[in-house]
Amino acid sequence: MLSEIPRIAVDPFSEAFISDPYANHAELRDVGPVFWLEAIGAYGVARHDEVTQVLGNHDIFVSSRGLGLADFSREKPFRPPSLLLEADPPLHTRTRDLMNRIVALPVLRAIEPLWREKAKVLVDELLEQQRFDAVVDLAEEFPMRIFPDAVGLMDEGREHLLTYASIVFNAFGPRNKIFEDGMADAEEATAWVAEACKRENLKSDGWGEAVYQSADRGDCSHDEAERLVRSFLSAGVDTTVNGISNLLYAFTQFPDEWQKMDTSTSATRRAFNEGLRWRSTVQTFFRTVAEDTRIGDVDIKEGAKIITFLATANRDERRWDDPHTFDVTRNAAGHVGFGHGIHACLGQMVARMEADALLSAMREKIARIEADGPAVPRLNNTLCSMASVPVKIQKTGN
Repeated sequence: MLSEIPRIAVDPFSEAFISDPYANHAELRDVGPVFWLEAIGAYGVARHDEVTQVLGNHDIFVSSRGLGLADFSREKPFRPPSLLLEADPPLHTRTRDLMNRIVALPVLRAIEPLWREKAKVLVDELLEQQRFDAVVDLAEEFPMRIFPDAVGLMDEGREHLLTYASIVFNAFGPRNKIFEDGMADAEEATAWVAEACKRENLKSDGWGEAVYQSADRGDCSHDEAERLVRSFLSAGVDTTVNGISNLLYAFTQFPDEWQKMDTSTSATRRAFNEGLRWRSTVQTFFRTVAEDTRIGDVDIKEGAKIITFLATANRDERRWDDPHTFDVTRNAAGHVGFGHGIHACLGQMVARMEADALLSAMREKIARIEADGPAVPRLNNTLCSMASVPVKIQKTGN
């Protein structure tokens, strides 16, 4: 019963909380396996075991009724729901299988040499500066040089991708000031995305056209194809931009870790995983309870909303030793920075390959990375995002 579980006054969507979420996470973990958040009228789970329990049980904790506070069975979503993130089986199974074929490992391996070459070019440019912004000049710049071409997007207006991804994830929270501020450029960005996802505006050799070819074969409808291309644009940018931004921020806070990472894929991937655990790109996601259920000793009724604190689970002392330390030698397998279960991030293989290419190129020529001024967060209801991370670098051999 509700009266038997802890009630917490913390508002996870307040500016104070989002500006420094990690200052509040211990309270969420320590209060109990499940709790009630007064400010948003929802249950919450913040420990690793309970977060993976909810995310892994997609039949009871469903996604099709919305990954935010809104319940799509009772109110109209602000845009057509995602056929991936906001869908349950069997629809999710069909669309996920289709998209997995388009970005399958052989497809990514074929394009990997080009991405690695472009990473080296960007790193050489940054070496000439020695001081740069790890967000604007690196984490945003690199994906924008490769991802739009891979999808086959039209050349004009690609800068709207960054705005659009932020808008989508902002909408998973309440319609607060953070949401309203983030909607300032929404109309232009969403209009561009709507045009960019149409078949006639996609290039013939990209992943977007491949989705439409799947529709031609009857794997989905052409209307679904357009929405699936849109899913590329919301999921394919933020995972990489914020993942790399947060990782570079981690290196500024623990600069000695840079030397512990070599250029091998195993080392760069381990470091990227640890960055996702230490400062998770996606902080929270909601689920809706589809039938009466129980978490621990708490009975939860159908229709209840439950918020999973992914970032909090990733620093759970019950799961990780010394969880607040960023350690590139750690095996961070099991983190939920890319989600968990059938809705784990579709774009994670793309993000990992981009990070591998960039980190390898950087580590080869950069001996040390340090902060060159205060980092500036970018407030978002769902994403842990940085607006600026000024860094200075020392070249290898100096």
